[in-house]
Amino acid sequence: MNSLWRFMAAAMVAAAAMVASTALAQSYPSKAMRLVSPFPPGGSVDVVGRLLAAKLSETLGQQMVVDNRSGASGVIGTEVVMNAPPDGYTLLINTIPFVTNQFLMPRAPYDPLRDFVSISLVASSPSFITVHPSLPVRSVGELIALAKAKPGELFYSAAGVGTNPHIAGELFNLLADVNIVAVQFKGGGPADQALIAGDVGVTFGNISQEIGFVKAGRMRALAVTSMKRNPAMPELPTVAEAGVPGYEFDTWFVVAAPKGTPRAIVETLNSHIRKVLTAPEQVKFYEERGLTVIASTPEEATAHLQIEQKKWARVVKERGIKAE
Repeated sequence: MNSLWRFMAAAMVAAAAMVASTALAQSYPSKAMRLVSPFPPGGSVDVVGRLLAAKLSETLGQQMVVDNRSGASGVIGTEVVMNAPPDGYTLLINTIPFVTNQFLMPRAPYDPLRDFVSISLVASSPSFITVHPSLPVRSVGELIALAKAKPGELFYSAAGVGTNPHIAGELFNLLADVNIVAVQFKGGGPADQALIAGDVGVTFGNISQEIGFVKAGRMRALAVTSMKRNPAMPELPTVAEAGVPGYEFDTWFVVAAPKGTPRAIVETLNSHIRKVLTAPEQVKFYEERGLTVIASTPEEATAHLQIEQKKWARVVKERGIKAE
């Protein structure tokens, strides 16, 4: 009898939780939401976050505000979300440093899989290898030759230790057997501005943030870092085509929430993200900016993070990249 009572009590609790979860999803969202970008304005995470937030504000019926909380290679903003109430009103958009910071720091303050719930992979995009127009190179081969002729004398701008431009640059150094020296700036936007100003000769910025500068002649693009040419600039070769076999670097953008966020809210958000991203006009809109829409399920996003952890651990280790 006691066993039967316990079973019935457990069933009643589960049923009540299901009813509460359904009611929560039906009333969500009832106020403005915050999408935290842990990097400054002007970088690829900020660009994609603003594109997504604008459309989600329309479909969810509540304003979604992008909140730039930059610092420490994305750690500061990421911690803001980790410590926020798990109610679906404070979300995170992040990229590769989300999984690489744990390899760079003696004690990373968060674990992307333990402390967060993945909602969706939004999109992916490659980077450019770009140079200042005054640098006397017009191909990847010429860049490698210059770097070998002047080891340690050529500099590239990055957005902070372990950020996408830094990882892309160190992967290039590793596979091309050169030593172009990283100079760290506080975000992708400042890193691009350093190249435009001529403070450095090279950078590895995301296509979504640099395509306008390239088309305006303020940067010279040598190659795209994906395995295939990008529809936004199909005339541009890949790095592998241009002389560095095996080179591939694609940035991805994930939306996540604090651990403990109800499954009903995760599913609601995922449904809206997939709805807005897969509309034909949005797919085209993203493609024109060098972005490929993914719009994954939560489970696919989690699996991708697990794969990326293993992938970039090797580059961080072999290049000896460490946070200062």
